[in-house]
Amino acid sequence: MADSDLAHPLSPHTRLVTAGRPAAEPDAPLNEPVMFASTYHAGGERGYGRYGNPTWEAFEQVLGDLEGGTALTFSSGMAATSAVLSLLPEGAVVVAPETAYLGVLDQLRERRDAGRIQLRHVDITDPTEIKDAVQEAAMLWLESPANPKLEVADVASASAAARDAGAITVVDNTFATPLLQRPLALGADIVVHSATKLISGHSDVVLGATVTTNDDTRGRLERYRRLHGAIPSPMDTFLALRGLRTLGVRLDRAQANAATLVERLGAHPAVTTVRYPGSGTICSIEVAGGAEGADRVVGSVRLWVNTTSLGGVESTLERRRRWPSESETVDVSLIRLSVGIEDVDDLWADLAQALDTAAAP
Repeated sequence: MADSDLAHPLSPHTRLVTAGRPAAEPDAPLNEPVMFASTYHAGGERGYGRYGNPTWEAFEQVLGDLEGGTALTFSSGMAATSAVLSLLPEGAVVVAPETAYLGVLDQLRERRDAGRIQLRHVDITDPTEIKDAVQEAAMLWLESPANPKLEVADVASASAAARDAGAITVVDNTFATPLLQRPLALGADIVVHSATKLISGHSDVVLGATVTTNDDTRGRLERYRRLHGAIPSPMDTFLALRGLRTLGVRLDRAQANAATLVERLGAHPAVTTVRYPGSGTICSIEVAGGAEGADRVVGSVRLWVNTTSLGGVESTLERRRRWPSESETVDVSLIRLSVGIEDVDDLWADLAQALDTAAAP
């Protein structure tokens, strides 16, 4: 259903449910069926299973509609990242956050160490630092909120500075989702998602996506997907689309839980720092007792799950410096919490008893 069919534009929460559906014809399915096909009859636009799939296209229609651009689905968030970084010419200057998702930073470092790019790190909360750093750069990469310290960038200001300097802006919108932030509307050129996280929402899918308003950029990204085989599984894409339909209600519940927990965490004596950007389902805390104290916390929970990844219906947490390549700017006691949709009092009771162990001898 298009906005033009109604007396007023549809809200994003409604478009989550209505976009990407098959034509409403007698006996047609309500949902786009999963299409398991490697080969198609000749004469159409798809041609081959690596070039297109109607299940991908349904998911891309919904995500693109929400972000305000044209989406492409990839086999993972890292595959989407690789496609975006393939746009860079040899020797290009890339400006990136000091702390961000480890996989992205590792890809950037790998390219830097191979002499393929020059890498400049910035504090994404400092517009002046960004403006200075993007001079003669080809790309500004932002996460906002950033993983795992949850710094927030002024995406509009940063995108304008990059554009004035001749650089493109890429925003990883995994934490915010298009329901909380639409980077393309703020001036960004490309949006990247790990759809594994909040988009799919059930910890059973590995998937990535890009969104852009530029047809040439979209074409180059699609060519990378074809040539490098970074194509998604039809089943994973089907599951991600099914999960995306409920993003609105999942986000509302988990975000309300997160706000309540943040308030209570700030009053717990074992918590020395609380990081929360004011919205979303992710928060981070630093606890008494350093790394050992944090390890006691994550090892003492019973309802929360001690694991990496985030954005599922279940609440998870992990000590981030357990990963060897995590930035040294991240405190050794920092625990990232991904808040789910369980009863908030149950979540707090489990977390509070675990925090009581943080400063234990």
